[in-house]
Amino acid sequence: MGQLGGRQIARAQCPVAGPSLFLPKYWSGVKWGDWVESATDVPFPPLTDEVSLNLSLPNFVPHWLLRNGHFQTLAAAYLDGRLPPDRAGRHLVTLADGDRIVLHDDCPESWNPGDQAALLIHGLAGDHRSPYLRRVAHRLNLHGVRTFRMDMRSCGAGMALAKLPYHSGRSDDARAALREIVRQCPGSGIAALGFSLGGSVLLKLAGECPALNPPELESVLAVCPPVDLAFCVERLGDGLSRFYDRYFLTLLMNHVAKWRTLVPGVPDPSIPRPPRRIEEFDDQFTGPLCGFGTGANYYRETSAWQFVPGIRVPTLILGANDDPLVGIESLRRLKLPDSVRLHTTPGGGHLGFRGQGCGDPDWSWMDWRAVDWVLQPRQKQVIMRAA
Repeated sequence: MGQLGGRQIARAQCPVAGPSLFLPKYWSGVKWGDWVESATDVPFPPLTDEVSLNLSLPNFVPHWLLRNGHFQTLAAAYLDGRLPPDRAGRHLVTLADGDRIVLHDDCPESWNPGDQAALLIHGLAGDHRSPYLRRVAHRLNLHGVRTFRMDMRSCGAGMALAKLPYHSGRSDDARAALREIVRQCPGSGIAALGFSLGGSVLLKLAGECPALNPPELESVLAVCPPVDLAFCVERLGDGLSRFYDRYFLTLLMNHVAKWRTLVPGVPDPSIPRPPRRIEEFDDQFTGPLCGFGTGANYYRETSAWQFVPGIRVPTLILGANDDPLVGIESLRRLKLPDSVRLHTTPGGGHLGFRGQGCGDPDWSWMDWRAVDWVLQPRQKQVIMRAA
């Protein structure tokens, strides 16, 4: 037997698998040549002394109406389709400083103790109701995975339960959420999935001090993470990206206005003057309130790029070359340890990845790759690094 994430695993006795082996059942009938992006195999360090199998990431082919990153990003925000009713249970998690966050527990009827569980974390200005979070959770539920959608501090159902705001450095909050999932799901392996800012939180968690993380944490997936905050906010000041800067600033200001009506003592980010950019918001609000002093210090101390080299748990980072928010350059500059793989696609925008289907049940390429990642046996993975 081998050891992975604190759990014993049986060693696989099998030859090197062809690319069709262990593909999900909903890919049946798809030709290999039609799927795989030009890529180079880069294995994880062997977790046992046996042969690993391939987890193949199929080529992303953008929908013919969504050929650039802006269209993909907007489609993700406004074309989410029908979502199932939200009937999740709730768990309150008390943090070290007395603030509380909320986990939304979607437990499939078929789930049994010891079965797979997953933590899902939203991005900037989101919460447990964010459509991408609900979609991925629902699809994992259909495959028997119990999911916990986390509201970061002061977000969603936890807005009135926190005196401090969420930010990219709140890895301790995510770690507290993981420990609660361990308590709720004893014996289960846990995958952690983060989207945009949530992905950055998880990369920081995985790499800053791996010994602090529960051994049940088996893998991490980060989709479009802003790993270099200073680079991202600078990018938001250029060209069409300024639209996103104004859009998210409006959401953040509205969020704080509502939060201030529920929690006395939350400062007004409009003092000394209303911020005109996210960079100014962080300099006047996030930085001082969270103990960093300035926005620049906040970016420097919490950006995930500096923690990635310390990651030891199997981790997949997904990014798009045409992401108008994050900027693919920040991902390509990462110093990747052997346990981390970066897979980039020519298109997809920011959390878009609306494709032509090509064998998936629908056009949500990102969602099905999240399902593939969680369902693949952790001890048998070889991830494809984009060429």
